[in-house]
Amino acid sequence: MKYHGEEALGLIETRGMVPAIQAVDVMCKTADVVLVSFENMGSGLVTVMVKGDVAAVRSAVEQGAAAAAAIGELTAYNVMPRPISRVGKIVSRHDIDAE
Repeated sequence: MKYHGEEALGLIETRGMVPAIQAVDVMCKTADVVLVSFENMGSGLVTVMVKGDVAAVRSAVEQGAAAAAAIGELTAYNVMPRPISRVGKIVSRHDIDAE
């Protein structure tokens, strides 16, 4: 899923893939958001990113961060209401729809 900066962006970073997957599952079930991409940052850190309208992303990130923290280590989370379009080049590096 390409991200062009047209919607809010939500990010959750965890130590390990399991809490990151839990966070994504909860985020996508909690609100009308779409998984954009993931990034293995190294040293076990994984960042997952979703997009949608500001309220949906905010709700999804709050719930996803809590879910990740409940089963593993949450290292960071953030909601960017209107990031600049060039952010899309960064977050689309591991596009989940790319083959």
